[in-house]
Amino acid sequence: MPRLILLCLTLCLSLPALAARDFLVDAAWLEEHIDDPGLVLLEVRYHPHRYFTVGHIPGAVQVQRFKDLGDNFGVPLMRFPSHEVFQARLRGWGVNDDSTLVIYDDSSTALASRLYFMLDLYGFDMSRVKVMQGGTTEWSAFNDLSTEAVSPEPGNVTLQPAKAGVLVEWTDVYDDVVSRRDEQFVLIDARPHAMYTGEVVRHAIQAGHIPGAINIVSLDGTDGQSQKWHDEARVAALYANVPKDKTLYLYCHDGFRMSLAWMQLKSLGYEDVHLYNGGWSHWGNELTLPVVEGEAPYDEAYAL
Repeated sequence: MPRLILLCLTLCLSLPALAARDFLVDAAWLEEHIDDPGLVLLEVRYHPHRYFTVGHIPGAVQVQRFKDLGDNFGVPLMRFPSHEVFQARLRGWGVNDDSTLVIYDDSSTALASRLYFMLDLYGFDMSRVKVMQGGTTEWSAFNDLSTEAVSPEPGNVTLQPAKAGVLVEWTDVYDDVVSRRDEQFVLIDARPHAMYTGEVVRHAIQAGHIPGAINIVSLDGTDGQSQKWHDEARVAALYANVPKDKTLYLYCHDGFRMSLAWMQLKSLGYEDVHLYNGGWSHWGNELTLPVVEGEAPYDEAYAL
C-alpha cells in the first residue's frame, strides 16, 4: 500500500508539468482545427512586411510586433499598453470573449509569447489560447500561404486592468536587487550572452547588464531551425539553478525574450514571476542607472 500511494503521488505531481504545455500546438493541430467556429488566427512576424510578401497562413490576421504590442507613445515604446488600448486592438482583430486564439510567429515563439503574456496579464481566458510552433515554415511544407490581407469583423472582447504586481518598474529592480540585495529576489537577463556581457551593444546607449542579474538566454530553450521548444527536461535545465521559492524579475530588450522566459518558467511550475516594464530599452538608456560589464552579476564596485 505505501508503494501504491507513493506511485499515485508521483503521477499526480507529474501531471501539472505535462498539462502546463497544453498551450503549445503544431501545424498538424492547426490543420485539424483551422475551420473551427470562433477560431482567430494571429500572426506576429519579426519583419511585418513579410505578411504580404512571403505570405501568411490563410485566414491569419496580422499583428505588428511593435505598433500593436507596445505603448506607441511611451518611453520606451515597448512598455505595455493599457488594457483599454490592447482591448481595442484585439477587437480590431475580431476577438470575442469566447474566441479560440491561435498565435504564431517566425521567431521560435518569442514574438508570440509577448502577445500570450499580454492576454494573460489583462484577464483573457487562457484556456482558449494556443501558440503554434513551427510557424509558416512547418505549415508551408504541406500547405499554401496567402498574401491577401485579412479584415475580420470587429469583436467584442472585454479585458480587465492588468493583474496587480505582475509588472515591475525600474524602481522595484533598483530597490530589491541593486540596493538592498534581498536574497528573495532573482533578476534574470533573458538576452543573448554577448549583450549581457557588453561585448555587443544594441537597443541602448549603455553596454552590459543590470547589477545582480544572471544571464539565462530564453531562446536557448528553443530550436531555431524547427522554431519549436526543446523538450521539458532541456528547458528545465536552463533554469536548474533558479529556486522555485524565489521572486523572479525578468528583463530583455523590448519585451519578447523575457515574455518567452515567463512562459517557460510558468510551464515549469514557477509561480512568482514578474516582468520589468521597459526592460533594457529603459535601463540601458538611463545614463544615471548603473550597469555592469562582463560575465559576473556584479563588478568590483557592486561586489562589496
